[in-house]
Amino acid sequence: MEAEVVGRVEESPTIFTLRLRLTDERVRHAYRYVPGQFNMVYLYGVGEVPISIVSDPHDPTLLDHTIRAVGRVTHGLARLKKQERIGLRGPYGHGWPLREAEGHDILVVTGGLGSAPVLVVINYILMRRERFGRLTIIHGVKHADELIWRERYAYWNTLPNTHVLLASDHGGPLWPWHVGLVTEVFDDAEIAPDRTTVMMCGPEGMMHAGIGNLTARGIAEERIYLSMERSMHCAVGHCGHCQYGPNFVCRDGPVFSYAQVRDLFMVRGL
Repeated sequence: MEAEVVGRVEESPTIFTLRLRLTDERVRHAYRYVPGQFNMVYLYGVGEVPISIVSDPHDPTLLDHTIRAVGRVTHGLARLKKQERIGLRGPYGHGWPLREAEGHDILVVTGGLGSAPVLVVINYILMRRERFGRLTIIHGVKHADELIWRERYAYWNTLPNTHVLLASDHGGPLWPWHVGLVTEVFDDAEIAPDRTTVMMCGPEGMMHAGIGNLTARGIAEERIYLSMERSMHCAVGHCGHCQYGPNFVCRDGPVFSYAQVRDLFMVRGL
C-alpha cells in the first residue's frame, strides 16, 4: 500500500514519529488493526523495517509510527518530509489482549523505546476508561536524556486512577524521579496480584528482572504479556529470521504471554 507522510514529530535527537495516511481512499477506509500489531514500513529503493503502530485504532485512517534512527532504512525515514510517499505492508502479528483485560487493573512496564509499542495501550485505556481498573505506568531509561514524552507522562499522572513511576539508571541534575533500576519502583506501585494484568516491553534483561519481581508478588504467568523484538524480514513467517522456538515472532507474536515463552525466554541464541 502507498502511504503519504502527513505529520512528523521530533521526539528526541534520534527518535521521531511519522503520521501516515494511506493514499488509496478505498484501502484507507478498509484498513483495521488492533493495539500491538505492526506494519512493515518500506522506503523506496532502500528497504523496509517492522514498526509498531502507536496510534489508537479508533481512527485507523491516520497511522502513527515512532521510530529510532539506527540503520540505513530508519535514517532514510528520518529525512522524509510532509507529502512524501512510502510503502506499507500490514498490519501483522497478534496484539495486546485488551478485551480480555477489561475489568482488571493494568500495569504497563517499559524500558527504553519499549514505551512506543505500549503507547497505544495507554491511549486505548484512557479513551475507554470505564472498562478498566487502576492504570499504573512504569518506565525506565538508562540515561535521563533518553526519556521521550515527558509531557505525556506528566499529564497521565494527573488523571484519576492513574499512577506514573519513572526511573533512570543515571539521573541528571534536573531529573525529579527515581535514580536506579526500574524494578526498584515496583514497591511504590499499588499492585493487586489477583486482579492485575501486566503489559511489558523493552530490553529482555529488564523484562526478565520485572517478571521475577512480579511473579514473586503473586501475579500469574498467564497474566503477564510481553512484546518481543526479533529481526523480522518478511512478517509472514516464511524467512525464518524471527523464529523463536516453534514460533515466529512476526506471525505468532509479537505479543506473547510469559507462560507461552517461559522456557525460551532469555535463552541465548533464541
